[in-house]
Amino acid sequence: MDFLFFLRRSSALVMLAALLALSGCGGNRTTESIRVDGSSTVFPISMAVAEDFRTDHPDFKVPVRASGTGSGMKQFSVGKIDVCNASRYMTDTEKAACEMNEVEYLEIPVAFDGLAIVVNPQNDWCECITVEQLKSIWRPESDDTITKWSDVNPDWPDEELKLYGPGTDSGTFDYFTEVICGEARASRPDYTASENDNALVRGVVADKGALCYFGIAYYAENKEDLKLLGVDDGDGCVKPSEVTVRDGSYKPLSRPLFIYVNKNSLKRPEVAEFVKFYLANAARLSAEVGYVPVTDELAAANDKLLTESLPKPAVPETN
Repeated sequence: MDFLFFLRRSSALVMLAALLALSGCGGNRTTESIRVDGSSTVFPISMAVAEDFRTDHPDFKVPVRASGTGSGMKQFSVGKIDVCNASRYMTDTEKAACEMNEVEYLEIPVAFDGLAIVVNPQNDWCECITVEQLKSIWRPESDDTITKWSDVNPDWPDEELKLYGPGTDSGTFDYFTEVICGEARASRPDYTASENDNALVRGVVADKGALCYFGIAYYAENKEDLKLLGVDDGDGCVKPSEVTVRDGSYKPLSRPLFIYVNKNSLKRPEVAEFVKFYLANAARLSAEVGYVPVTDELAAANDKLLTESLPKPAVPETN
């Protein structure tokens, strides 16, 4: 019988014994036992999972934070958190840190995302922007040369160009700069940066000349207040949607989203149950918060990976 099902349905005496066993001794068990941090892009999915998990398992608190992929990885690589939300693959430097600190992990794709390019609704001159135009705007040397919309396209007005985007701890920043500017973290510095995507939304809403990039889920939450641009990589203008993100036609701004799980944390029953719950509900909840679920084949591979990584039950000794 599933451990947490037993925990919910057993008598009060058995429940108490189980909780004491989880504590490792007879003292008070910590309630903040499942630690999740990292990407602000993955945050809505993990937060939705945590809320549903707490409904079924009220004894456990799951504090989910959003300090950015880079910050989350720093904590994850030294064993401070159990699950790291990530909007990009782990870097070689982060892998080396995990190896040095003997942190073994699972890399689990939980959804797909398209980076939305958004502007203020009063922008009536731009419906689509090319990858080359985005590069001309965001490359490091553009802070002195591209300051107005007319600098990008002479047919556009002399409206001041106000840029908004994720901070440098964000995996979204790493991904966008790599695929648009050609090098991860290569970006002009003179833009309004924030790890809080809602703050970026507010900035675009307040500024007619604004242009911003972030995960499509934040556009979906605020589409009444924002204007979504199409992106042309040379094959025509495409807007991000469930179809174009999943089939890869929204290029180059489609990407997988991940959770990284500390394998040692899976020895704790509450963490194992949380990750199992996460994978069982990722498709439904990622769609609810505006992302594209992984394929059935990828979901099956995730389940297999987790099952093979869970601690095996002890076999009772026979006399």
